Amino acid sequence: MAVTWDPSRYGQFSSERARPFADLMSRVAVESPQLVVDLGCGPGSLTLSLAQRWPQARVIGVDNSAEMLAEARRQDTEGRVEWVEADLAEWDITTVGAAPDVIVTNAALQWVPRHLSLMEGWLEALAPGGWFALQVPGNFEAPTHALMREIAVSHPRAGELEAASKRYGAGEPSTYLQILTAHGLGVDAWETTYIHVLDPQGESENPVLDWVTGTGLRPMLEVLRDETEREEFIAAYAQKVLAAYPRSIAGVLLPFRRVFAVGRKA
Repeated sequence: MAVTWDPSRYGQFSSERARPFADLMSRVAVESPQLVVDLGCGPGSLTLSLAQRWPQARVIGVDNSAEMLAEARRQDTEGRVEWVEADLAEWDITTVGAAPDVIVTNAALQWVPRHLSLMEGWLEALAPGGWFALQVPGNFEAPTHALMREIAVSHPRAGELEAASKRYGAGEPSTYLQILTAHGLGVDAWETTYIHVLDPQGESENPVLDWVTGTGLRPMLEVLRDETEREEFIAAYAQKVLAAYPRSIAGVLLPFRRVFAVGRKA
């Protein structure tokens, strides 16, 4: 079952979500790439920033969400990017017709089963001297996700919810470093825990819930199609999230670990 995305809800924390992308791309030291591919481009704003950075480049954004791509095309008023609707687990990168100089994937591979093996094909397709850059969440043991699983265990549909919770996952920095190194790339891999300050104005009762319903909670919500069933699950989860992430003098603090790897092909 494909996850249905809501671009407006996802974009609610756009500045916080953009920060890791900026940190990732700051390590990609190429001046004039000819072909740039963004795997899992989402609503397109970050992909468009690549087109702005490299105005001479052909830029391709790939995503499996029709809703996200509709928003991407809406933003791309000049038709600068080639938007491709495809499942990364099945998409053939050779269909772009040339060897990419830059392949970037930001906060997407955690949704792609077997992405570690898929990476090998993408790395083979990379042009000599080309760059591969990835960022994935490393927060699957954080309270945001642990509490989802805790509630799911006691739910009447526990089996389906447990399966949904296992649809995502990401590797450690050392895992990605070894894969990229094995394919002839010089690699820099690291992790960063951001402390996001959510809702400092106190306008939301539960800003962490607002964040998670736009991302990590969505596979479980896809299982709970009945409105009453869904509302009951969210209510139970929201109560636990409020306790786990209390409001501070600065706002609600959300620690968020992310994993990065950047490599250049010899």
